[in-house]
Amino acid sequence: MPTDTKDARRGRRRPARVLAPLLAALVLLLTPATLVPGLGAATAEAASVCQGRPTRTITFATGELRLYKTRHYACAVTVAKRPGARRAMSVSLQPRGGRPAVRAGRFDRQAGPVTVHALNRCVRAAGSVAGRGTTTGWILC
Repeated sequence: MPTDTKDARRGRRRPARVLAPLLAALVLLLTPATLVPGLGAATAEAASVCQGRPTRTITFATGELRLYKTRHYACAVTVAKRPGARRAMSVSLQPRGGRPAVRAGRFDRQAGPVTVHALNRCVRAAGSVAGRGTTTGWILC
């Protein structure tokens, strides 16, 4: 009587069927993103803290003010041109007829996000990094 039956062979292959995908997942987790094609291709701008589509980017000497818009909301972030040491930064977003949402303090990379309800409303934005900044008029109408 042969000991090598179908059931015996199936029993021996089962651990390999379970372990192979687990080992592949472990290798992907431990491999740096720069070695796997496609994973390291994303830029820092691709991942945003604001919801919606980017509508405006206003640059100034020490950074940039990024504005995003969904159907109902507007969002703003001030990003430093050279991240590093903490410095005074601020971002402000005001819907027409409403109070401004302000985030100010000492940050190393970005100030914000600030979000306001802007359905069918214009907004005014301001941002600064280390005392230098920019202000918009009424935009995103």
